Amino acid sequence: MKQKNEQIHTTKLLTYLLIVLIGVLGLVCLYYGSSFAPGSRRSDDTASRLDGSDPVFGGFSRNGDLVDLLDEQGYYPEVPKSIPICDMKYSELIPCLDRNLIYQLKLKPNLAVMEHYERHCPPPERRYNCLIPPPKGYKIPIRWPASRDEVWKANIPHTHLAEEKSDQHWMVVDGEKIKFPGGGTHFHDGADKYIVGLAQMLKFPGDKLHNGGSIRNVLDVGCGVASFGAYLLPLDIIAMSLAPNDVHENQIQFALERGIPSTLGVLGTKRLPYPSRSFELAHCSRCRIDWLQRDGILLLELDRLLRPGGYFVYSSPEAYEQDPENRKIWNAMYSLLKRMCWKVVVKRGQTVIWAKPLSNSCYLKRDPGTRPLLCSSGDDPDASWNVSMKACITPYSAKMHKERSSGLLPWPQRFTAAPPRLEEIGVSAEEFLEDTKIWHFRVIEYWKQMKVVVKKNSIRNVMDMNSNLGGFAAALKDKDVWVMNVAPVKMSARLKIVYDRGLIGTVHDWCEAFSTYPRTYDLLHAWAVFSEIEERGCSAEDLLIEMDRILRPDGFVVIRDKHSVINYIQKFITALHWDGWSSEVEPRTDALSSGEERVLIAKKKLWTDGFMTM
Repeated sequence: MKQKNEQIHTTKLLTYLLIVLIGVLGLVCLYYGSSFAPGSRRSDDTASRLDGSDPVFGGFSRNGDLVDLLDEQGYYPEVPKSIPICDMKYSELIPCLDRNLIYQLKLKPNLAVMEHYERHCPPPERRYNCLIPPPKGYKIPIRWPASRDEVWKANIPHTHLAEEKSDQHWMVVDGEKIKFPGGGTHFHDGADKYIVGLAQMLKFPGDKLHNGGSIRNVLDVGCGVASFGAYLLPLDIIAMSLAPNDVHENQIQFALERGIPSTLGVLGTKRLPYPSRSFELAHCSRCRIDWLQRDGILLLELDRLLRPGGYFVYSSPEAYEQDPENRKIWNAMYSLLKRMCWKVVVKRGQTVIWAKPLSNSCYLKRDPGTRPLLCSSGDDPDASWNVSMKACITPYSAKMHKERSSGLLPWPQRFTAAPPRLEEIGVSAEEFLEDTKIWHFRVIEYWKQMKVVVKKNSIRNVMDMNSNLGGFAAALKDKDVWVMNVAPVKMSARLKIVYDRGLIGTVHDWCEAFSTYPRTYDLLHAWAVFSEIEERGCSAEDLLIEMDRILRPDGFVVIRDKHSVINYIQKFITALHWDGWSSEVEPRTDALSSGEERVLIAKKKLWTDGFMTM
């Protein structure tokens, strides 16, 4: 009997050991199996970089299931205690607009159509695995509204534009500051007087370009340092000031440092990342764009972006008025735009203002075969992320043609009114109003958490990384801020609602770097962004490093996501130097909540010379 009991005891012991062994092997298989799954960044080469052999390229990786499983034990095997800091030569790095990368990857962009100014993102093995340092002597930016007229030279130590454009009053170097007198290539007397002049040309009441709130969204192409957009703001007009990272490579950097809504972009081969019918007015003041190239494809892109009856303001220097080549270009543009059914509203000197038709009537009266042709019925005019431009006219839908207008209320009524295009995305007016109400409450709660550390006028440039219907931006209407509303690619159809509200934004894929300079935003709001990219197999760590790149020192991140995501991000706070101040709470559940959520708010430290670069 004793021997039998010993055998039973031995059998049980072996069984327990076998169960433990299977459990351990299961965890090991789960961890290493996922490390080589599609979308993972881990390899032997990556592992060696994490050991410090290459602090610039590469990235971190983790297995989300394993982290969740071991969460209660506080065991995060791959969360770094520190993240290397890049060499100072990368202090102005824009990963997807890095022309050095084009040469290194031996790409062959077509220079004639500006492909070299379009996005070319590094492959996973060449992504930067380090934090971008500020330039030597960097200071907390001058706060809005004073920043409209002056910035610290140390923050953007480039004076070539001041020298090159000295006769055009773009900017002036004055000791430790760079000042902006409000001039431009075509408005030597100041952007404010130029804007009044445009309103007078259009015979708008009171010489106000907003025309009673009917003009709210403007696209300024080739914007320089965005003084035109700066002087539109007092009129309750918001401009998306657009320019490439070209020979005037720091113009948008200056614009963002000033606190003016602006972004990097180029009219090249791809559609601009905005939905159709987004702007009431497009502006080109000596923007050096060949509008006649490729059958007028660039003008047709503007046509896609303008609302019914929208204006195109085009001007060139007076000195060109009698130039034979310039007159030839003018005549060709008149011919093309007439075939596009645009009409000249007014012309004064070298400035002409065209208007887009209000309906399809003119298109239907054109002779058969007239070019540009109408786009096919299968073309989606709102598709804009990595979509090639098309040399065709986007006609209005049957309903839009019947209404003969966009159906929008004037500003500011359109800000909170449910726009007609909601039905295109399957959202009711009631859902829209509920969304606005929820975000109003959510933002109040954010500000309650931050009020002890937010200084007056310390937040100007804001980015909502998942804008949905624009509710977050709408909740900030009483703050002196502007918001770049970013629609993730799979939610890009909703960006049209953001524009219909009189806000601005762009489409973007957060598995890639954003097209902006380092240190350009004071606050980043990320609602469910990390959950979305991780579902697609992209790296949360890459996104954290990218957020750090575009966040100004002393700036804030507000991350709202599921519990496990916030737990994981918390482990990076010190390594990212986001531990200037932080708060984590469990918010109230509302109609937009998707399961258990938490809110993490953190403040980025101002780096000092004590931070070592690699």
